[in-house]
Amino acid sequence: MSNFTDRVVLVTGAGRGLGRVIAEEFASQGAIIAANDITPINLDETVRRIQANGGRVKDYVFDMAKKMPVQSMVDQVLSDWGRIDILINHAVVRPRAELIEMDEWDWLRVLDVNLSGAFYAMQSVGRIMRQQGGGVVTQIAFNTLNHPDLERRAAYKVSQAALLSLVRQAADELRPFHIRVNAVCPGSREGDEKQPASQLPVHLSRLERPQDVAEVVLFLCSDAAAELSGQII
Repeated sequence: MSNFTDRVVLVTGAGRGLGRVIAEEFASQGAIIAANDITPINLDETVRRIQANGGRVKDYVFDMAKKMPVQSMVDQVLSDWGRIDILINHAVVRPRAELIEMDEWDWLRVLDVNLSGAFYAMQSVGRIMRQQGGGVVTQIAFNTLNHPDLERRAAYKVSQAALLSLVRQAADELRPFHIRVNAVCPGSREGDEKQPASQLPVHLSRLERPQDVAEVVLFLCSDAAAELSGQII
């Protein structure tokens, strides 16, 4: 695994769950963490945990759903650390309403955070990486096929499917600037919409741990994966 010492890593949705684990794993490899979330309380815990282990981190409380807050966040990270080497798009919302019952606010909020937020971050950070001469973007796009509980969540599933198209397009457009863009799609994970063992895909002997997913993310952002872009894993 490459050493990430002094690389600046912006992780959106870092206040809990997989986002927090990814931020902690990068910090353990020497990275400087710019941790984003919309909820200060959760983000405070992420910062506390990283600092307790000797890591460098700063919190950035911004809503990913609108362009101006995202741009303000990116500008602040750049002002604080001077560069952004890696972007991890993890911010996500999961409404539980079915299609017929979902109101307009829920539909738009899901697309604004899950899809538009990822686009805003890719665009703003991509401009910085272009000036720097390169960088890495990794999108977390959850594999809804392995979660029976998500079968009737139309907005969420649409947003995740669209993210994969965004990743492929971004990889093509940003490749000339030496910016790599990939996606990691977790399947059945411990601690998140758990499934009975009888419902696991046949190739899985156990549920994925967040640490398993984080290891894949770190690999894709490492020098060992320098030739990989536009990949959906």
